[in-house]
Amino acid sequence: MECVRRKAYAKINLGLDVLRRRPDGYHEVKMIMQTVDIWDMLTFKKCGKPDIFLSVDNKEVPAGRDNLIYKAAEILRQEYGIGEGVEIHLEKHIPIAAGMAGGSTDAAAVFHGMNELFGLSMTLKDMQKLGVKIGADVPYCLMGGTALSEGIGEKLTPLPLAPECILAVAKPEVNVSTRFVYENLHLDQLTDHPDIDGMAEAIRQGNLLGIAQRLGNVLETVTVPRYPVIGEIKRIMCQAGAENALMSGSGPTVFGIFWEMDGAKQAVEKIRKAGLAGQVFVTGFYGEGTGQ
Repeated sequence: MECVRRKAYAKINLGLDVLRRRPDGYHEVKMIMQTVDIWDMLTFKKCGKPDIFLSVDNKEVPAGRDNLIYKAAEILRQEYGIGEGVEIHLEKHIPIAAGMAGGSTDAAAVFHGMNELFGLSMTLKDMQKLGVKIGADVPYCLMGGTALSEGIGEKLTPLPLAPECILAVAKPEVNVSTRFVYENLHLDQLTDHPDIDGMAEAIRQGNLLGIAQRLGNVLETVTVPRYPVIGEIKRIMCQAGAENALMSGSGPTVFGIFWEMDGAKQAVEKIRKAGLAGQVFVTGFYGEGTGQ
């Protein structure tokens, strides 16, 4: 096989709680992760020169060794002694630095793509063991679907597929530093925590309203005061008929859960016209959960 193409799907956090800061500086979290139907496309080709050649169609994305795609390919070449080179091209559609695991899901696609291209016969567990070295979200992105995520994000419990819905997704034109968010999160001052266990049960019951009512992200206590546009987008989505709206991850992307397509379209149109977000989507959950 000389050429492989793989979609790399974005994620949102239906619930995100931070339990404590560990002595090593990492934060222990408890989250519900959900794949959504927004994706990057990666193309893999073998080449004679034993190296990694990465090209990207977006100038904002680095194409060098700092890119997680490059790091994932390098780990695989070293781990499996791959003598041939590989050319990887990224078509970028997932918003950048958006709280949607764009870099992590691209890295996950490298594991799947090179596994197929070079016939490595890796299992999902094999890939996840290596993937966590790149980033805490990579093991989830390798798996996809709906999952409870604990530890620093690497302890995963698959959940039944979340019920179908319409999502409005908007990424405002602000850059949010994940480090800034966690450094300014005052765990001792948090009075409200999302009901992660209750949401997991609502997912098991296929109760979309129960999921929407439990949306929660403790990182909003940092980002919403700092970036009021996040709160404004949430407000517009709810006014347009969303059952609820939430920031994903450390932000700044906001999503709203809708029953009807018209309400979601109305929301993204209002957000676009108001100049609150440069990238908006009407989409849904991506629920195969079969590892891309």
